[in-house]
Amino acid sequence: MKKLQKTLAVIFCTITISLTNYFTMKKLQKILAVIFCTITISLFAEAFAEEIPLKIDTDFPGGNIKVLGIDGDTVKLQQDLRDTAGSWFYWSFRIRGAEGRILNFVFTEGVIGARGPAVSTDGGLTWRWLGDLGFSATKFQYRFGTKEKEVFFSQGMSYTEKDLNRFLEKHKNNPNLKIETLCKTKKGRNVELLRIFDNKKTPDFKVFLSSRHHCAEMTATYSLEGIIETVLSDTDDGRWFREHVDFFIVPLVDKDGVEDGDQGKNRKPHDHNRDYIQRIHESVQAITEQVPKWLDDKPLFYLDMHCPWLRGGSNPPHIEKGTNEYVYFVGIDPKEFEFGENSWKGVQRFGTILEKERKGTIPYRALNNLPFGVSWNTSNNKKTANLQKCDEWGATLPNVVFASAIEIPFANAERVVVDTNSAKVLGHDLARAIRIYLETLE
Repeated sequence: MKKLQKTLAVIFCTITISLTNYFTMKKLQKILAVIFCTITISLFAEAFAEEIPLKIDTDFPGGNIKVLGIDGDTVKLQQDLRDTAGSWFYWSFRIRGAEGRILNFVFTEGVIGARGPAVSTDGGLTWRWLGDLGFSATKFQYRFGTKEKEVFFSQGMSYTEKDLNRFLEKHKNNPNLKIETLCKTKKGRNVELLRIFDNKKTPDFKVFLSSRHHCAEMTATYSLEGIIETVLSDTDDGRWFREHVDFFIVPLVDKDGVEDGDQGKNRKPHDHNRDYIQRIHESVQAITEQVPKWLDDKPLFYLDMHCPWLRGGSNPPHIEKGTNEYVYFVGIDPKEFEFGENSWKGVQRFGTILEKERKGTIPYRALNNLPFGVSWNTSNNKKTANLQKCDEWGATLPNVVFASAIEIPFANAERVVVDTNSAKVLGHDLARAIRIYLETLE
């Protein structure tokens, strides 16, 4: 664009000069000279004005990117792996100074999801998928509006402490919600613990919920919000929960990773979701110390919430094509855990309830659930024998009636859009299914 502007400026300048001296012109020539002179000045001002330099940064919660170079309108990027063993796909950055430009963003490997990057033009308050406007697994193009001074791009629809605080602010006057601190992280941050119960009632059940053992799996936390919304709501389901259930909820288990923008998955020496034997992470230490004391011999429903790989997947029986674009629950090893066989029966029973009760747009089918020994869900996934996952540890607790992990896609579920709103509605569906599951226990 700048080159074209400069060329036009020279052309108009030449025409203006050729119209000869202003004072010897006829009236029409004078008018034309004034017009051409005005256009020339404008073109020269735009063409030769100093361009505002692009600024790409990660100086915000959840930021993660490496800028490898900028060549004209092409920006070369790479996700920052930090302490990740191997490769993973999370990235999130902010760009300023691109108003009115069309830029191409190119990554060194395929880290762009099924619906392109997530985009925010309001400081991360709301997000949308770039969609069908031109992207591949390694690159995307974006046309910046003339007033878009600051745009955020991310692998997924970011969710950090500020989002949790904004959500909790809406419910701050609810007497049944207690916002506590589970523990402090290595970097001194609070790991939030949400307790929901009516202290005037004696609960019949205990429900443990968690997300972000892998800190970049943000979609799961939006669905967790949906569960909490239902539990706190002035509805029949909400009133039933507060009458009968005591909740122990950890929304951001790897809090430092969430705020720092880490990959989280496969963190060295091992990540939070493999830490339930060695317990080197503060939040896992706190969960394993506090949950057994909280149980009080009540029936326990235990659910850990995750997101799968970035994209790709086909429903059973073709799971060799991937398990990343549909919702499913994960079975534990029935030979390793006393509750193992009953756990899978519980997963299937819960899945049947959820499939029947689902009201939201995100599809779910119980046949999508992944039993132990199938696809990635094998003993090899734990890497070594002295590692244990959150849901596996939950299966060892007394009076457990359900223990599993759920995988919620980042962007696409059986060709249906997954975003902040639809993920929350899935949470409403999950809450309804939890109630029915507990009510119908034999």
